[in-house]
Amino acid sequence: MDLNADLGEGFGIWRLGDDEALLGLITSANVACGFHGGDPSTMRRVCAEAARRGVAVGAQVGYRDLAGFGRRHIAYDFAELRDEVIYQLGALDAFCRAFRTRVRYLKPHGALYHAASRDESQAAALVAAVNEYDDQLPLLCAPGSVLAQLAVGAGLRVVAEGFADRGYLPNGTLVPRNAPGALVTDPEQVAERAVRMATERTVVAVDGSVVPCQVESICLHGDSPGAVASAEMVRAALIDAGVALSPFA
Repeated sequence: MDLNADLGEGFGIWRLGDDEALLGLITSANVACGFHGGDPSTMRRVCAEAARRGVAVGAQVGYRDLAGFGRRHIAYDFAELRDEVIYQLGALDAFCRAFRTRVRYLKPHGALYHAASRDESQAAALVAAVNEYDDQLPLLCAPGSVLAQLAVGAGLRVVAEGFADRGYLPNGTLVPRNAPGALVTDPEQVAERAVRMATERTVVAVDGSVVPCQVESICLHGDSPGAVASAEMVRAALIDAGVALSPFA
């Protein structure tokens, strides 16, 4: 199982989460590319540390929305979104190359992640960007989403992702962030959910129902309360359960 986290989301003098601590616990790092969070110095720092630790780097691309942290929906034109995603891929890849590594996959962030799960135009823009930039890059996204379907149709590799620290609805989608139960903050509960995803391929929804969760990678949000404590417990619990941890890319 792969264990990923959203990193490098600070900006300028502002730090968000403990990137260095998380890089010692995860196998893949979703690094912000400067549009919803991150800046050149932050990208360089995270790429350098990821390369040193052997952590796979993925481009966490988002809307051009620093003020809203990429969590506000934007109705993009197809070509504009495609080009902005390619721009972000290239920026992060440049810093990876400085440390003799490369971008290994793409993951959309925030509102773009949710839009691409159901909006065919925005999903198609992401698929087009990957096809034009590097058609060997996997897309890390929600299983069964519009993005996953279009990517498979285009011959791209799709890696299904689950969220140990987010609440699920009975239909298998995430609880909206502004709704009760959106975040799971108790580290023990997060660890239990991660083990269940990895061993039983299911997750318990907010109404108590058991939902299928066939995933190859489990995400922990670097900006969540107690993110490092949760990651420590998740990693230990997965290893105790006999789950081998390694990057998918």
